[in-house]
Amino acid sequence: MRTIKYRELRRRYELDGPEKTVKHLCEALAEGHLKPEDFSLRDLAEGLVPDGHLWVRMLDPRNSSGVSVLEAGEGVDVTAFLSLTGQIVYSKILEAYQQEAFVVSKLVDTVPTRLDGERIPGIGPIKDEVTEVHPGMPYPHVGFGEDYIETPLTSKHGLIVPVTKEAIFFDRTNLVLSRAAEVGEVLGLNKEKRLIDVVIGATNNYKWKGTSYNTYYAEGDGGQWVNALEANELVDWTDVDAAEQLFAEILDPNTGEPVLVRPTTVLVMPAYRHAANRVFRATEIAYTDAGSATTTTAANPLAGYRLVDSRLVYRRVIASGVSAEAARQWWFLGDFRRAFAYMENWPITVTQSPTTSEADFNQDVLVRFKASERGAAAVLNPRYVVKCTGA
Repeated sequence: MRTIKYRELRRRYELDGPEKTVKHLCEALAEGHLKPEDFSLRDLAEGLVPDGHLWVRMLDPRNSSGVSVLEAGEGVDVTAFLSLTGQIVYSKILEAYQQEAFVVSKLVDTVPTRLDGERIPGIGPIKDEVTEVHPGMPYPHVGFGEDYIETPLTSKHGLIVPVTKEAIFFDRTNLVLSRAAEVGEVLGLNKEKRLIDVVIGATNNYKWKGTSYNTYYAEGDGGQWVNALEANELVDWTDVDAAEQLFAEILDPNTGEPVLVRPTTVLVMPAYRHAANRVFRATEIAYTDAGSATTTTAANPLAGYRLVDSRLVYRRVIASGVSAEAARQWWFLGDFRRAFAYMENWPITVTQSPTTSEADFNQDVLVRFKASERGAAAVLNPRYVVKCTGA
């Protein structure tokens, strides 16, 4: 842990002014040169508030004789202190919001949008034959046809982190940071679970040309595509090959050609993490043709896949009604960034409450920081991912 020299901080505050001092510290936090745990709220208050030692002492009611009267006149300028405290809280919230355990959030793209549910147009059917242009003939035009998808309505999620007078007076910085981390974790977990439910097919919100579809269809389900393969437990390279062959049978509804997808990522359950590593990370594979005594050894063709596993995905599969034994054998293969997205109205943001409020008088809450985000998990094109289940 770094040691903040608060006497030097106070000197820089007096020389550079509050705005420049706070900007420098906020940049150090944002770039990772300083961590939220490096700070003390009490020491910050004493360093950034004019007459900070006296102001902190005044947080103790014993230091005021009789009744402490709150006047509406000129008060103590705590702007610099609260601005930096807000950045510290935001950094801790963001750190927990983006933690490595949220695997699926990192597999899909975030698409900024200003709409509460969006209609995304596509290009109308085009045959590759029309691209030939004969001498002297005009080039054909391409326009937007009646090909579109509709993304679901977005939803807002948020929580508030309070900073009480006691937290500053008793220097309960760790408690404030712990609450901030909990807020970030809860918001990040909520987003991750919504994305997972879309990826595993528990939530089906794919709506193409005004008609709603399930994300996955198996053979015999009557869907327009087949991207669910049953009885395909991940044991060796042949199971991956069986999943890849489904893509050859999935056609683009506009062109009638196979979908142009190269699977890049495999998502497995924790129980199959080591088995998957054996399948995808082996340097070579060996196979024997039926009725042949000859074993052929070749370089592993699956080495280019990105392999990830998630305990949260496993638990969400169980929550969808699948038994734990069956859920362990689920796995997914494809291009997740083309199949799914998070439609985001605004990212995780932190807003500071006014310095004078009812909460200050009623609850000794000096300031509150509201963290919120708004968005929705969406299926862009389910034809780019295959779901496999075990026996």
